[in-house]
Amino acid sequence: MKPTPVDPAELGFEAIVYEKAPPRATVTLNRPDVLNAFDFRMLRELARAFEDASWDDEIRVVVVTGAGRAFCVGADLKSWSEDYLGKPGEYWKWFGAFKDMHDRLREIGKPTLARINGICVGGGNELQMGCDLAVMVDDTFIRHVGPEHGSVPAGGATQWLPIMVGERRAKEIVLLCEEIPARKAEEWGLVNRAVPAAELDGEVDRLVESLARKLPQTTRYAREHLNFWRNFGWHQTINHARDWLALSMATDEPQEAVRKFVERKK
Repeated sequence: MKPTPVDPAELGFEAIVYEKAPPRATVTLNRPDVLNAFDFRMLRELARAFEDASWDDEIRVVVVTGAGRAFCVGADLKSWSEDYLGKPGEYWKWFGAFKDMHDRLREIGKPTLARINGICVGGGNELQMGCDLAVMVDDTFIRHVGPEHGSVPAGGATQWLPIMVGERRAKEIVLLCEEIPARKAEEWGLVNRAVPAAELDGEVDRLVESLARKLPQTTRYAREHLNFWRNFGWHQTINHARDWLALSMATDEPQEAVRKFVERKK
């Protein structure tokens, strides 16, 4: 049997919305009540959508965005506190789903564009960095919070930020956990464009139309070369990070940090 794309309605997604309107596919993280935080189901659905888009020859560009007022705030820490703290084996499975989602996105074989419609935190920034291009509304921010919550952002940030923004700025983003306003993110090369909300869709449409006009086979191979150092850093570190982070879930530091965060949010 050959790989066959399907009608998105047949996939039964709950945590995302997957739409195809050739030459574009749009994947929308759809847990707005928790600012589109990742849970296990969302990660699995994202991987399936990216896989399907990679198989569909009518799709030339994939747009990733969020529902509501956030793009994505990374892991769902409430879910972590209930399901993964003190359970290294279960966390190892969760991180495997996170890794698979990223691999499907990076290896999709066609241009990907992050439409950053709101706040973009932690794994949300790693998701947008996993895309080829990014357009961001200019009244929001990017932030990492791992060192405050007991989680090293080794699902993309530690590997890719030094490549994208330089070592000093990467350390500033990861170690200080401060908000990076959209305009600064654009200046630093963390995103391609920061635009007013009223111009977001117009800029996304412009980029999609430009990308869709390019030769697909040539574009696919150009992406592979452009991603050489990104892929090298990822493959050299990600499995080690998965094991270390899983074991870390059994220690006091992340357990105390996550529980304090959840208590504050009640």
